[in-house]
Amino acid sequence: MILLIQLAVVVLYIVGLWTVFTKAGQPGWAAIIPIYNVYILLKVAGRPGWWLLLFLIPIVNLVIAILVAIDVAKAFGKGVGYGLGLFFLGFIFYPMLGLGADTYRAPAA
Repeated sequence: MILLIQLAVVVLYIVGLWTVFTKAGQPGWAAIIPIYNVYILLKVAGRPGWWLLLFLIPIVNLVIAILVAIDVAKAFGKGVGYGLGLFFLGFIFYPMLGLGADTYRAPAA
């Protein structure tokens, strides 16, 4: 039973990330490729690709993940609270963002 719940959470997260990537003009299939999906998420958030290296540093990776989640939320016209929702409850908030009516606004460079 626990395995089915975990599988459902993973599927929800992938569907949400796939649709978010598609809305942002990125390939949706990137959501299922480890490491590459983080790189694409950085592009959606408007952050440089080298930030991927920061995800390898313990503790720093948590701070960077929160900043990226907030930047993704802002790129879709949402606030900091929604970004925190993306970080803490991504399996709920990414599908809401991807399947909702929100449109992607490229972040300022």
